Amino acid sequence: MRRVSITVLDFERCYRAVAARDSRFDGQFYTAVRTTGIYCRPSCPAITPKRMNVSFLPTAAAAQQAGYRACRRCLPDASPGSPLWNTRADLAARAMRLIGDGVVERGGVPALASALGYSQRQLTRVLTSELGAGPLALARAHRAHTARLLIQTTAMSMSDIAFAAGFASIRQFNDTVREVFAVSPSTMRTEAQRSTLRTEAQRAGRDTGAAANGTLTLRLPYRAPLDKAWLDWFLSAHVAPGLELWRQGSDGEGHYLRTIRTPHGHAGIDLSVLPGYVRAELTLRDMRDLAPTVARIRHLLDLDADPVAIDEALLPAPHDAPADTPRFVRGIRVPGCLDGPELLLRTMIGQQISIAAANTHTARLVSALGEAVEGPVPRLFPAPAAIAERAAEVLTGPAQRIRSIAAAAAALASGDLVLHQGRTAAELRRDLLTLDGVGPWTADYVTMRLLADPDILLGTDLVVRRGAQRYGIDLADTGRWSPWRSYLSMQLWRTELRTRTGRAPGTGRSAASDPKASTE
Repeated sequence: MRRVSITVLDFERCYRAVAARDSRFDGQFYTAVRTTGIYCRPSCPAITPKRMNVSFLPTAAAAQQAGYRACRRCLPDASPGSPLWNTRADLAARAMRLIGDGVVERGGVPALASALGYSQRQLTRVLTSELGAGPLALARAHRAHTARLLIQTTAMSMSDIAFAAGFASIRQFNDTVREVFAVSPSTMRTEAQRSTLRTEAQRAGRDTGAAANGTLTLRLPYRAPLDKAWLDWFLSAHVAPGLELWRQGSDGEGHYLRTIRTPHGHAGIDLSVLPGYVRAELTLRDMRDLAPTVARIRHLLDLDADPVAIDEALLPAPHDAPADTPRFVRGIRVPGCLDGPELLLRTMIGQQISIAAANTHTARLVSALGEAVEGPVPRLFPAPAAIAERAAEVLTGPAQRIRSIAAAAAALASGDLVLHQGRTAAELRRDLLTLDGVGPWTADYVTMRLLADPDILLGTDLVVRRGAQRYGIDLADTGRWSPWRSYLSMQLWRTELRTRTGRAPGTGRSAASDPKASTE
């Protein structure tokens, strides 16, 4: 095995996590064991290897590049994603976000480099230095993970899986699966079908049912704790009829349903938050969209966050708050988004009006301009070009706001404004502020959710301001909570909403009772 040394990882801290089998660190680094030639997640139940025999790597791709194969006991590729790709804003982190969305599979390394504004040589050098592998190796690791999911959860033919996972040939698919998992694809499927592996399969984040008509069910793991009530409230409160649906399932859980645009068509999603994982039922028109769809769901629900680190910084809430002020909760998430242009345009539609009113305006826009699709939710969000052309016909309200929405849609349609996760927060915020009708609140809110930026304080938000007053927090002096000020904003938002209604968000309250927290 080739020994790799990545200086950003602290050996002693990593080894302590492995010795304690601390699942909090799953996905944050990988343990490569030279004596066995395998790499594991930190919580692997196997006997802890000796110090002299291990090294720690930041990505699965780095381990594969060094010649290690994935542990078949702990399945390290099934770990939650690393929170570093959100807390870090450097080139390597931004590249990982785009690789996870399938940019390399669709356009190769040139497309990735172009989106990030670097040459291919510069990009490869930085990723190899920071992450132990170049963009092709990192994308290969993602393809291997997608292939494993399809092999073990569907009845698709191996040839169909190969191309759905993004491999250029059957031979490349077979070789990669053998190199990464040390078994052939057919053997992997046979093993997954054995009843003795069922419990382990469920732990690893996959469902044991086969796909039918492009539908499959996955278990998307997250790091506990997670404030389910907050996520359920956020999703249900912002539902726009015709575009999204919130309903109670037969399992008694709340389900969020909608259809999203994907690189090769569209996909239906049905999400429910359960203990330890999110159940995601996906209906894909093209199986090549599996990996980007999963990445976007994880982004929407902030499933790769490190809640323990966040809670250690934010909890307990300031002690000088009144005794009847609700305490901060553990495991709060900052909701992301499924589509950047939709996020911006819906945010602009909702400026200075209630959430319920914003949902009504969005539903009207979707009904008039959205593409019809099959399924429980009848339409897609309209394309920016359609909104740019017909917003004035469909939307009601102040004429200036409608013109601003149409202008933003035109900028998106023409490519003058580009919204993706590979952008830096400073550049994105600067470009948003050049738009007519976009002020600091909208720019910060969109940047926070699009990039999963953990350190944006919504200091101009009216609800956040009121929440801060309850706790005696000076919003001009919040450095002690960096880099988690986005989560502080959500805590203050949640607290104020609970204080107003007497109940926590997500406990049966009406979305219409909540204000739209914008000062613009």
